[in-house]
Amino acid sequence: MRDRFGLMLIACALIATGTAFAQSAPAATTTPVNLAFDVASVRPSAPPDMAKMMADLQVGKMPGSVRVDGARATYTYQSLKELIAYAYKARSYQVNGPEWLSTDRFDIQANLPEGAGKDDVPAMMQALLSERFKLAAHRETSEQPVLALVVAKGGAKLQASTTMPVAIDESAPLKPGESKVDTMDGPIHLMKNGDGSTTYNMGARGTFTLKFNGETRTLHMEASGMTLKGFAGMMTTLGGGEGRQIVDQTGLAGNYQVAVDFSLIDLMASLHDQGIDIPTHSGGETSEPEGYATVSQALQKLGLRLEKSRANVQRLVVDHVEKMPTEN
Repeated sequence: MRDRFGLMLIACALIATGTAFAQSAPAATTTPVNLAFDVASVRPSAPPDMAKMMADLQVGKMPGSVRVDGARATYTYQSLKELIAYAYKARSYQVNGPEWLSTDRFDIQANLPEGAGKDDVPAMMQALLSERFKLAAHRETSEQPVLALVVAKGGAKLQASTTMPVAIDESAPLKPGESKVDTMDGPIHLMKNGDGSTTYNMGARGTFTLKFNGETRTLHMEASGMTLKGFAGMMTTLGGGEGRQIVDQTGLAGNYQVAVDFSLIDLMASLHDQGIDIPTHSGGETSEPEGYATVSQALQKLGLRLEKSRANVQRLVVDHVEKMPTEN
């Protein structure tokens, strides 16, 4: 039960941060923020109720979420690092700042001004973070050590997707048993399947299914409609780069179907390095399973490998930020 609980939390962490199999977000401009929430409440998140969290996970509810419905924006149990990444349309691993950015979490409720829509919300979040947390940040691009995702000797063993992914119709009602979560890149529809797996429909960004194996302590992922650029970003989050960003240098375009297994050991260690604590049900350490395979070994089955390289990568550097927000 402990390992299954940890795996479920890992999946939620990947979804909450908008990184799982997602395309890289477009770079935010440096245009001054002119939009602001009408009213916003910012409060530190209460410690999670583990029993309630487990019950919510069983029905597909995330422990932390971002919802923008009409004129209301709600952020629940979000780290300041996640909020900064959301505001600047960056990935969490691109944000450079104090370690506590990943551990201090907040609940925010805000009202959008008249005429504003979802596309305006990141700019409003920038304004909020600047006002309440005195956030100052800048982008910089520099050559950094990375791991390049390349085709292994013998060629790639990837299967092209037979159908192209289709954008989600947000006006359509949810299907029975289906739930929705908003991410920086758009909505995701979640469906619990009869075999215990969960399917995540990300619309034009592809679809993937997760299934947990408690005996081997692994997470099985099957994805369709996935680009290798998105796969490289996901691999960075999963820890395949051991602290380095992974960049796609395969030269392969198109969308693919991929099946791969990841060890709970790699996933938990990676998220811990990013400041995302994954508590176990018993509070103990997870032991290494028999037949433990690293992320790199999982890649070999796809005809891919990682090699040391250097590349120009973009970072969002936090110049200043306060730990506690000003009063509401």
